[in-house]
Amino acid sequence: MSAILETSELPAVFDGVKLAAVAAVLYVIVRCLNLKSPTAPPELIYQDSALARFLLKSCPLLTKEYIPPLIWGKSGHIQTALYGKMGRVRSPHPYGLRKYLTMPDGATATFDLFEPRSEHCIGEDVTMVICPGIANHSEKQYIRTFVDYAQKNGYRCAVLNHLGALPNIELTSPRMFTYGCTWEFGAMVNYIKKTYPQTQLVVVGFSLGGNIVCKYLGESQANQERVLCCVSVCQGYSALRAQETFMQWDHCRRFYNFLMADNMKKIILSHRQVLFGDNMKKPQSLSDADLSKLYTATSLMQIDDNVMRKFHGYSSLKEYYEKESCLQYLHTIYVPLLLVNAADDPLVHESLLSIPRALSEKKENVMHVLPLHGGHLGFFEGSVLFPEPLTWMDKLVVQYANAICQWEKTKPHCSDAEQAMSAQE
Repeated sequence: MSAILETSELPAVFDGVKLAAVAAVLYVIVRCLNLKSPTAPPELIYQDSALARFLLKSCPLLTKEYIPPLIWGKSGHIQTALYGKMGRVRSPHPYGLRKYLTMPDGATATFDLFEPRSEHCIGEDVTMVICPGIANHSEKQYIRTFVDYAQKNGYRCAVLNHLGALPNIELTSPRMFTYGCTWEFGAMVNYIKKTYPQTQLVVVGFSLGGNIVCKYLGESQANQERVLCCVSVCQGYSALRAQETFMQWDHCRRFYNFLMADNMKKIILSHRQVLFGDNMKKPQSLSDADLSKLYTATSLMQIDDNVMRKFHGYSSLKEYYEKESCLQYLHTIYVPLLLVNAADDPLVHESLLSIPRALSEKKENVMHVLPLHGGHLGFFEGSVLFPEPLTWMDKLVVQYANAICQWEKTKPHCSDAEQAMSAQE
């Protein structure tokens, strides 16, 4: 009798184990996918002003809920991974012309120029000058998607190809793009201003490109002439402060650091003959020993210290990060400035977000937009599983640019000097 009872209890025990295992798996899925996180409008940090009130009225995306894909969209890691692996889904192929500019040191800067495909909402000539993320260029899918959407909204687009990033373009000087060098971006902007004397500019930077465009604008008041506004998406603002967080394992930042370092190594090594060969123009501080250290590097910081900083003669990694970050230039930007980050961006530590927050609380021309979700340059939208080709980020940048164009056309005219004084106040 006891044997019969024992055998009848065994299935119940196994069922309990299965149920516990299923519950554990579901718990892990819910935690990893962040399914319990609510959807909400982005957090906005700004000073109450006529410009801010106009933007809130003219940009519905600033006050509307950002709703990512239901199953995976609340995970910053998945959003970031999809951006890194796919870029975008069903990405268009806008047609552009590649331009080549010879720099004073012999480097050849390239950018792609895309003409507008419709009339702009204010009926004027407006050009978006775009700086992509680290080691990116105009052929990346997220750039193609954004450019296509901007063209359809009446914008000419000029997209910088970071020096050394395009696989089919050889370096003509022993120098690559760096974290904050603005030379190539400045050359592209000057070309646009000279070629299209009636055009006005909207400056856009993604990730590392956000640092470059903000640094460029802040370096000189002349750089802000004919600039309507600037949009920076998912940048970290201070490389010096970010380097410590990039070596931490929380939110897998150390793993992302390794992956990006591996990609940078491949790009540098593809140009090793120009950078490390017998070239009289190469930086004297760049040696074969640095090439050996590059092979064993596992972080961006090691690559920056052994290779990147030496392109511009910085004596230390600390000096390189301090001088190449936009942090010291942000307060000298007087044109309308939109700083966009995601709260779940695994690459940008939350401590770095105090920089745009503090700036937005002090300057009337600055607004910081912080949605709960989006990851690093993800911001996918969609119903349940499959994302839409166009992202929340693409639509926000164009919507903000349209609003600024309308603001500039309707507000009382004032000189650049008066704008600068107003922004500094």
